Amino acid sequence: MKIAAFFHSRSRAGEWSEAHARFLHSVLAELRRVGHDVASFPPGMRTTDLDACLGDADLALVHAGCGPALVGQIGDHHARNREYRLLFYDTHGLTESLPGEKARFDLSGYDGVLARGEAIRHAYLEHGWAERAWTWQYAADVRAFHPQPVSRIEGDLVWVAEWGDEKGTRELRELLLRPARRARLHGSVFGPTPSMRDRLRIRLAGLHHRGPARADRVPELYAAHRMTVDLPHPLGGEALPGMPTMRIFEALACGIPLISAPWDDCDGLFRAEHDYLVARDEIEMREAMRAIVEFPAFAAELARNGLETIRARHTCAHRVEELLAVDAELRGASGQPVADSMSGI
Repeated sequence: MKIAAFFHSRSRAGEWSEAHARFLHSVLAELRRVGHDVASFPPGMRTTDLDACLGDADLALVHAGCGPALVGQIGDHHARNREYRLLFYDTHGLTESLPGEKARFDLSGYDGVLARGEAIRHAYLEHGWAERAWTWQYAADVRAFHPQPVSRIEGDLVWVAEWGDEKGTRELRELLLRPARRARLHGSVFGPTPSMRDRLRIRLAGLHHRGPARADRVPELYAAHRMTVDLPHPLGGEALPGMPTMRIFEALACGIPLISAPWDDCDGLFRAEHDYLVARDEIEMREAMRAIVEFPAFAAELARNGLETIRARHTCAHRVEELLAVDAELRGASGQPVADSMSGI
């Protein structure tokens, strides 16, 4: 099968929204590995190139980050050329997080929507924005993110950020820096350069700011530390239930004990307090940090549990199976033969 994907393939280092690009790159690589012909295209391409990009495609994925203009133009192209299936991929919940943003996207030419979260999928169907929608969560690229040999422990705590702005200052202070300081931890923070005040807070917490971390270095950073913390971006929370950060998948895949700020796992993706610990405030975060440092057997069990769940349910191979099942459903709905739609799995 020939697959065309339209999405931003590069983001600024440390930018929190780059997770979708990492995920899609990994899924496309997995599709190639099982024998599919895959091509990706940037949002800035000329619309006159659409015939060349989609002329012999069987399936096309278009990420919301491509913007309303290109999304609409690809939908118009599909309305005139029904030989391929066309799916819109919403990773950031345009329906909920950005009021009015969904109205700018014309999805009338699309066969369906892939939504990162059941709540988002439900919104598309409930409001009639799409006739068909499927939940398609992030997953870990276990070929890149997996437990690494431990040569030596460089610190207690590592935090690899994908966001850095004033809206997250309170979360950073209350759920990372103050608990780390009071638990007397040592470690590193990787991510966008913080303000002068936050750099001082990081240092006073016993941590060092190391700058942005390349994705391919993250597994070795996890291997060199006893724990990591996940702080969902402040734009998330109650507005985007069931949408964990990519870092949760990647950290658990690397076998590092994880403590997460609260998020609504309404899709039942993980086993909270079994795969990872949840800290609702500064006191719970400090207690969780101390437990991981002071009880190595407990920390090792926590890491094993998280890794087990990733391998059982949340790898890119699982998401490829889900995507091909969606494609088979679309082919069946259109009367096309589906016998070979799952080939390569």
